[in-house]
Amino acid sequence: MSSLLDVNNLSKTYRLPGYWLKKKTFTALEPTSFSLEAKKTLAIVGETGSGKSTLAKLLVGAEKPTTGQIKLNGQTLQAGNFKQRCQHVRMIFQDSGTTLNPSLTIEQLLDEPLYLNTDLNEQERSVLIRETLQKVGLLAEHMSFYPHMFSGGQKQRISLARAIILKPQVIILDEALAALDPSLRSQMINLLLDLQQQMGLAFILISHNLGIVRHFCDEMMVMNDGKIVESGKTLEVLSSPKHAYTKKLIMSQHLQVSLR
Repeated sequence: MSSLLDVNNLSKTYRLPGYWLKKKTFTALEPTSFSLEAKKTLAIVGETGSGKSTLAKLLVGAEKPTTGQIKLNGQTLQAGNFKQRCQHVRMIFQDSGTTLNPSLTIEQLLDEPLYLNTDLNEQERSVLIRETLQKVGLLAEHMSFYPHMFSGGQKQRISLARAIILKPQVIILDEALAALDPSLRSQMINLLLDLQQQMGLAFILISHNLGIVRHFCDEMMVMNDGKIVESGKTLEVLSSPKHAYTKKLIMSQHLQVSLR
């Protein structure tokens, strides 16, 4: 069975400014390969500067890769084709409140991706917006509300509605659960798992919280200095880590928990 998402030799090197003749470069991501199946969740973990955010930007099309390719259902995702990427790969960020335009109603916020990427008429878009809000546990009446009228947890649900409204196949969660308190976080994880089964979604969770990773992710990749140093089934990696960096990450989180 072929995977939903296949990433092959993806890398990113930046040229440093000020080195015009001696072309000095910085490699943020070494050649990286992995695959992901529908209805599965992959965690990418590592400390700040490990390369996980660079990988997310490449997957969502915000950056062009230096080498490599990304295939979705066997089709190569073209680096500059935002319409193709936007339809199939969506991203939810940590602080959802800052990504919601405060001057637009929820209906206007959710209508924008539909208007730009589908041939639906106004009435069809309105029906889909209502259905999508209900799917994420909000009310149809919330269409006429503005972002400031919602709590942090509700804003995260609006961001989720905006991510799933185009019926994508892959959703990248960039620390999207980190800011929620534990009870809201478990509600959100349950909602995401329900939607994953209903819609056949694949999730990529970028996180440094191994507790969330343990509860939510089927597989995990550990990144350090732009390289994958360890990968495998989540529970296997967490219970018997092989790489020294993975052991260090797990030890530091155990220490933080015990100090609380």
